[in-house]
Amino acid sequence: MDVYVNGKRIKLSPNRAIGKGGEAEVFDMGGNKALKVFKQPDCPDYQGLPAEQQAARDRLVTHQTKLRSFPSHLPERAIAPEQLATDKQGKNIIGYTMPLLKGATPLLQYSNRNFRTASGIANETVMSIFQDLHDTVSKLHAVKVTIGDFNDLNVLVLRDRAYLIDVDSFQYDRFLCQMFTSRFVDPLLCDPAESRPVLQEAYNPDSDWYAFTVMLMQCLLFVDPYGGVYKPKDDGHKIPHETRPLKRITIFNSEVKYPKPAIPYGVFSDDLLHYFHLCFERDRRGAFPIALLEDLHWNKCANCGIESARDRCPVCHGSQLVARNYRELQVQIVRDSVTATRIFQTTGVILEAALHRDELNWLYYDRGVFQREDGSAVLAGDLDAEMRFWLQGKSTLVGKHGQVISLGSRAKPLKLAVDRDRGLPACDCNEIGCYWLHNGQLLREGSIGSEYIGDVLANRTQFWVGSRFGFGFYQAMDLHVAFVFDTRGHSINDRVKLPIWQGQLVDADCVFSDDLCWLFLAIQVQGRIYHRAHVIRTNGEAIASAEIDGSESSWLANIRGKFAAGNFLLAATDEGIVRLEPQGGKIVRVKEFPNTESFVDSSCHLYGSSQGLYVVNRSDIHLLKIA
Repeated sequence: MDVYVNGKRIKLSPNRAIGKGGEAEVFDMGGNKALKVFKQPDCPDYQGLPAEQQAARDRLVTHQTKLRSFPSHLPERAIAPEQLATDKQGKNIIGYTMPLLKGATPLLQYSNRNFRTASGIANETVMSIFQDLHDTVSKLHAVKVTIGDFNDLNVLVLRDRAYLIDVDSFQYDRFLCQMFTSRFVDPLLCDPAESRPVLQEAYNPDSDWYAFTVMLMQCLLFVDPYGGVYKPKDDGHKIPHETRPLKRITIFNSEVKYPKPAIPYGVFSDDLLHYFHLCFERDRRGAFPIALLEDLHWNKCANCGIESARDRCPVCHGSQLVARNYRELQVQIVRDSVTATRIFQTTGVILEAALHRDELNWLYYDRGVFQREDGSAVLAGDLDAEMRFWLQGKSTLVGKHGQVISLGSRAKPLKLAVDRDRGLPACDCNEIGCYWLHNGQLLREGSIGSEYIGDVLANRTQFWVGSRFGFGFYQAMDLHVAFVFDTRGHSINDRVKLPIWQGQLVDADCVFSDDLCWLFLAIQVQGRIYHRAHVIRTNGEAIASAEIDGSESSWLANIRGKFAAGNFLLAATDEGIVRLEPQGGKIVRVKEFPNTESFVDSSCHLYGSSQGLYVVNRSDIHLLKIA
């Protein structure tokens, strides 16, 4: 499709696509400029979805007047349209140009504990980000603009600055915002008769501050106000999880089981904790008190590493506000036929782990040094959100921007130029060697240099490798391609048939056994995040799938950290380890190990070996043996 900006033809190419959501696609125009193009009703993503096709028509009609009336003099952190993009005749608006934020990270990532820990992002930095965001929200309200569908995917963070995107959905003048994200929409504006939040009344400044408060809690605790599992003693009080915001059943409710990976809410100051109570349980509204951000000071406990806004660590001093039981620190624990042996513990953070010839290798960061499992130093420096790591035996691969290098013992040191997907280097490795993407080609480390495997879409492809085969996919414009390849071969099979997903891809991961790969996706569709799993054979045949609402408590609540072997998958949950298998096109839970509950939570990573099952957490590793 071609679009025109100031009468100049802009030819859209999949190679220039940099982002795809439920309503539009974004392209890199060069010169630090981006072009956002709205999806047309006949877009393949809407095929067979008449309601979505009609919604696309309605949006396009509204944009013809709304974007021409876009308010001027918005705060600089709001990424406003610069020039309108039209059809050849210049009559119909189909998009707009805007500044391109390179290297920015969605605020959603800051509510991911593993991302925050591995990137070394402290709560003081989060405070700076939210103070900056607070200033932007206040300035928008001052010029009578309401954000409306305010969520953690339309806030991008660059260092400690927060930028607002998707401004075409802002609410101003007579133009109401019709979109909503159920995790952030104010329940006071929703239909109380529904079983989940459904927007019924127009947004207002108070609803923006409500969403701001939700995002702040998520980024500090790694759980939203209605997270955890509601287990009322009276079965008659049970309700679906998505109904809880409408009933104000929060994490503070005594009958809500608090998620293990979350930070105890007792780390908050009394004033901030009281405000969260008032907002989410007593419907307090109004501008978020900026003093609660400015006056908050964090202390990191030297013992447990938790940051708190209290004089004494609430975890180590047994505060009654703490809603989590930390696992014991004994070297070996025997409980309910499970023997857990702690094989490693650090005051820092474990960044990566991998099995190599049935042995677990790992990389950790402590006191300014990146170290391997034997204590040897790999490099020194600060944690960096833009760095990626891979382990290949005793060799460590380090990636940043478009470069990957190998450090440590390796017969042939590597220094690679690689493509990037979502800003991260596209690379992976197994016991055979290293695999990477460069200029749209999938390459493998060979005996005398790089070996060509196949063609993919540059800077839009994600892939992973197992011992026998690899899997990858890319999507841009009308392209939706998934592929498998033999790790020793010289071709790819791009005829893998997976359902086309509509919304915005938030995250993805993949694990392998010899004959199966398990693909996990997190996708935001119409304001809700869904987690999907697909099981794919070496020949590219998709044989089973599963999907849940990402807010549900399930083996699929976290898409990372799982271990595959044979025809089964092991996943860690807050209730223990579960075993899953593909059966009749579905992924079925076939066995539970509730006696492992004391030793795992949903954020753990599992690795199976002949010695037992390794459980890797943020700062410790245990070897489990189940009798």
